Amino acid sequence: MKLSTRIALAIGVTVPVLVLAAGWLLLQLVARDLHAEQDAHLRERAAVAAGDARRLLRATAADRPAAVEQARERQLYASGLDVGIRLTGPQGTVSGGPQPDASVPLPQSARMPVTVEEGSRSWRVLAVRVQGSRAGVDGTLWLFSPDTASEDQLALVRRRVVMVALLAAPLAGLLALAVASRAGRPLRRLQQRTSGLDPRVDAARLDHSRTGVTEVDDLARTLQTVLARYDEQAARTTGALTTARSFASAAAHELRTPLMSMQTNLEILSQHPDLAPVDRDEVLRDLRTEHARLLSLLVMLRELGRGDLVEADAFGPVDLTEVIDASVADAERRHPTAQINVPVMPRLSVHAWEPGVRTIVDNLLANALIHGRGSDGRARIELGLRAGGHPRGSVAVLTVDDRGPGIPPPRRAAVFHRFERGPDSPGSGLGLTLVAQQTALHGGRVEVQDRPGAGGTRIEVRLPVRESRQTEILLPAERDWLTGTAGQPQGFHKDGS
Repeated sequence: MKLSTRIALAIGVTVPVLVLAAGWLLLQLVARDLHAEQDAHLRERAAVAAGDARRLLRATAADRPAAVEQARERQLYASGLDVGIRLTGPQGTVSGGPQPDASVPLPQSARMPVTVEEGSRSWRVLAVRVQGSRAGVDGTLWLFSPDTASEDQLALVRRRVVMVALLAAPLAGLLALAVASRAGRPLRRLQQRTSGLDPRVDAARLDHSRTGVTEVDDLARTLQTVLARYDEQAARTTGALTTARSFASAAAHELRTPLMSMQTNLEILSQHPDLAPVDRDEVLRDLRTEHARLLSLLVMLRELGRGDLVEADAFGPVDLTEVIDASVADAERRHPTAQINVPVMPRLSVHAWEPGVRTIVDNLLANALIHGRGSDGRARIELGLRAGGHPRGSVAVLTVDDRGPGIPPPRRAAVFHRFERGPDSPGSGLGLTLVAQQTALHGGRVEVQDRPGAGGTRIEVRLPVRESRQTEILLPAERDWLTGTAGQPQGFHKDGS
């Protein structure tokens, strides 16, 4: 059923009900006004007839001649005019004019006019106490006014109300249908524009111009928001599927070499059980190395996938000093011979993704521990953390220095590429890629420099200092760290790093 039809039916039912309710109230008001008019007339007649009734009671009590009493009665009836009169005294009752039957009970006290029913007729009754010339000759004067005029007028009003209600139902319904049909045009136009939209096959979206109808404009904005969220979710789903396919492809490609090497070593062990102890130890050492590389590669690929799929609502307050202390403690436990110097650092808190910040510090330390060894074969690393200035606000500057051979300037951009590693590197080639990925997610920059003083490498990471109450984190629209082709630059760090 159309909305306009529903509105017409609702109004067609509501209007007669309202008319009947208003008619009932009108009947009550009219009845009160008519009774008030009758009551005022009864009081006027009572004020005039009270004196005649008093003289009649006196004449009756004094045993005046019958002619005198009759004259007093005629005067009493004449003073009542169009109302009925009944006088009750010690000597009996006299009555005249229209009034209910004597068998109809009257209220004992009716100083205010009341209604008395006699079958299908009703009367307005007023009682007045009349005092004679001496004690024992008091009486009661009753005045009666037929209520037929009021009933006729009320019946007329009642018929008119019912007639208006019956006429109002169809007229109100038709008028409401016309008005609702006209008022529903903007909604029908919106329905026509949205019925042709199919987000699955068409990129066109709702183009709505303001109509001035609040509900229609609000509905259009809601539909636009829903479609925008659909697009966002579809893009996220597509990105997640692309990341999953890329993960599988990259894992299959990069795991082939260590798996084949491990297979070769296992075949050597199985086919040559009498292998010399020296050769057996070398094969086992290769197996352990390839196994460790395999595990590292899987962990790195998983972390790249997490970074490609993380959302802004995962960000929160992160204490950089606590993250660095925890990462250094883990590194010292894994490499007890390494020397890691951590000077006193300021307490810096940023609005960030804590696992991502931990990934940055862990991989910078791991890279320095592997590639930053000096001529004596021992790793000496120095960490630094300070607050720095930036054209768009303050930044936290993290530096990791090693005393290794250093990285030539032409190769510094390439170290952040996916699977980029030296010929003798035991790593996966993804450690610094993870650093670059997480730095980009946090809106920062990473740069390879020469270590101040003697030889070595410094990697500097700059992260903007944001508070949770500030502007919402805007993550990069394109995240190609896992889905991008190996060997291609990963964006921002190639220019201006």
